[in-house]
Amino acid sequence: MKLGIMGLAGSGRSTIFEALTQNHGAESRKVEDRTASVKVPDLRVDDLAALYQPSKITYAQVEYLLPAFTTGAERKEGADVFNYVRNCDALLHIVRNFSNNGSGPATPREDFLKLERELIFSDFLAVDKRVERMNAERAKNKKIDEQELELLTECRKVLEKDAPLRSRPELAGAPKLRGYAFISAKPMLALFNNDDSDTTAPSLGDCFPSGPCEVVRGKLERELAQMQAEGAAEFSREFGIEQSAMDRVIRRSHQLLGLISFFTVGEDEVRAWTVKRNSTAVDSAEAIHSDIKKGFIRAEIVSYDHLIRCGSEQEAKRKGLSRLEGKTYLVQDGDIICFRFNV
Repeated sequence: MKLGIMGLAGSGRSTIFEALTQNHGAESRKVEDRTASVKVPDLRVDDLAALYQPSKITYAQVEYLLPAFTTGAERKEGADVFNYVRNCDALLHIVRNFSNNGSGPATPREDFLKLERELIFSDFLAVDKRVERMNAERAKNKKIDEQELELLTECRKVLEKDAPLRSRPELAGAPKLRGYAFISAKPMLALFNNDDSDTTAPSLGDCFPSGPCEVVRGKLERELAQMQAEGAAEFSREFGIEQSAMDRVIRRSHQLLGLISFFTVGEDEVRAWTVKRNSTAVDSAEAIHSDIKKGFIRAEIVSYDHLIRCGSEQEAKRKGLSRLEGKTYLVQDGDIICFRFNV
């Protein structure tokens, strides 16, 4: 899972990046693009590792990308950022909600809309250019993809109304438009960067209807991310932080993208794998290796809960809690899978 961090200058993008990544890459300069991968905390992996005592433990990973920005024309800055995050699965929109003597009082709704309109305008330029070109080719009796043109024309209508493409899921997820990597089509999580003492989320009104939002006290969370476990626990109690920003954002991002985890286990390795909810067994096999999908025979499955309750695979089988499933089985969150295949 790749998450691109965006926000207006002064919103605290670097602060949030360092809080979410436990300060990984903090030595980088602001003029450089910054990336960091962190493991997805999962107590189920810990329990399975305790059961199997493997040589290797591998958690699922989330990668954060923080594009560099330069002073100068906002349009130029925005274009650079958009190009960099087009290969991300979702966007984290950092919105300033803290007082700043240099920038005045926080205006979260206005700030959110300012960047949102930049995303929409960027997509509109790309769509409009492509639609005009395709119409010109059709006028010259050249063969074009009529379905693609129809979809793009509908996209243009949406963008002309100052609405992001994510507001129309059937367009945002259309297979024929996948190659365009429209930025306003990407799922978005709004992160309000609050003052140390403020835990309330401001209202964005109708500009982000039903959009997922999360409050992060950026400076506190960055300080927390730099601490050792014992100090972090005391710090969290003092400031009423029940769950770190890193954990909360990962959880909300998984929900936003509809992701679940399944596990492979053994003495060599216990590993978590991330797939889309409602993925079939054969498609989930590809997450491990394309050869497993190609030679898929069946999947032997036991749920995490059943395995932990039974204490061993053998006991789970004895109680009839382990089963064989075929290609079309829909993998469930927490499934422990052994793929049988032949290539």
